[in-house]
Amino acid sequence: MAAAGTERPKNGAALDAFAEEVAGCTRCVLSRTRTQVVFGSGLPSASLMFVGEAPGFHEDRQGLPFVGAAGALLGKLIEGIGLRREDVWICNVLKCRPPGNRDPRPEEIEACESHLFRQIELIQPKVVATLGNFATKLLSGKPDGITRVHGQEQEVTLGSARVLLYPLFHPAAALYTPRMLDVLATDFARLPSLLGHVTAPAATAAAPAPPPEPAEPAQLGLF
Repeated sequence: MAAAGTERPKNGAALDAFAEEVAGCTRCVLSRTRTQVVFGSGLPSASLMFVGEAPGFHEDRQGLPFVGAAGALLGKLIEGIGLRREDVWICNVLKCRPPGNRDPRPEEIEACESHLFRQIELIQPKVVATLGNFATKLLSGKPDGITRVHGQEQEVTLGSARVLLYPLFHPAAALYTPRMLDVLATDFARLPSLLGHVTAPAATAAAPAPPPEPAEPAQLGLF
């Protein structure tokens, strides 16, 4: 525990410097339509990182990831395994919102993915949990969809870091298909053991009630 405490300021300073650098990114056309870069938020030395697809309407306005209805559900799921949003790192593959929440384009992914890999190198998480189809396929490097691979961990190299990749359904999927909430809660219940925590919550714990459906369209490719 002492070692982690000494690493946090160093990681935080490095992430702050990198965030300032990324805030002015003009590598792709999304820089022309964004309100601001959504870098990510959480603990700079987090053992657990969540990675989604791209910022949505609310994220683009507030500059923080997962702040809409899906974000509220993600927060409840994180609390359900004994953690807080402040204990993990949350971000997206893309740091700028695609107009109308359209699918990211290949050139946008190519321009932005090195930002994510640098975040992983700086934070050094043990587990990277991908949220939804897009992030899962991109970071696993495999075509298998989230319906097939959710809850199945695998070791991968992202940038220069070796991590445990753990695919999860996107929380927005549970907003539109409530039965998926039980699947999400069950998959989340395995995270403490993957992180090496001694005490894990029971997989049969009641799933959190989903928040109201978002007014803005959710990101595509959730399933």
